[in-house]
Amino acid sequence: MANAKKKIILNEILFWKKNKLLPENYCDFLMTLYSEGNEIELEKEISHQHSIIAQEKRNKFIIILLAFIATIGLFLALFMVPALTWLVVTVVGIFAVVLMMMAYRISKKNELISPVLHIASALLLFGVSVKVSLEYFPEKQGILYFLLILNCILWLLTGFKFKLMYFTVSGIVGLIVLIGFQIISFL
Repeated sequence: MANAKKKIILNEILFWKKNKLLPENYCDFLMTLYSEGNEIELEKEISHQHSIIAQEKRNKFIIILLAFIATIGLFLALFMVPALTWLVVTVVGIFAVVLMMMAYRISKKNELISPVLHIASALLLFGVSVKVSLEYFPEKQGILYFLLILNCILWLLTGFKFKLMYFTVSGIVGLIVLIGFQIISFL
């Protein structure tokens, strides 16, 4: 077996051993088997940190962290930057659409990253809806309610179509709150 392949396999076995994915004696047996009975020196290049699984976990964490920071930054910029509103709204809207497309593309591969991207894009679209309503139609609350109801319906449809419970619940709760607020305001 090629030396590079052995290193990959040994890295994976060390990762399994460290994270107790297999019993320690099984890992020791596999290490002996793949090292062909030679004593394994834990070199710098053979480590549980070089494991493919460990690298994928780090990559997922980095993607989630970057999406979270970018979403918070753009959401704050949406309401804190008074100049060039149309530019900020456009940038945030495009970023939200990109997040949605990324979430759709990786939804089958990554169960952890996809919901974060879905929620981030929904939050940004919600922010864009509120900002557009407040900026361009400040005296017309009907437009704000319409856009909020449209967001809730979009969440509800997305939840039903892609079987995402958090969107379904958010859409239903949002619609109930908006309808309840309207009923209370008429009394």
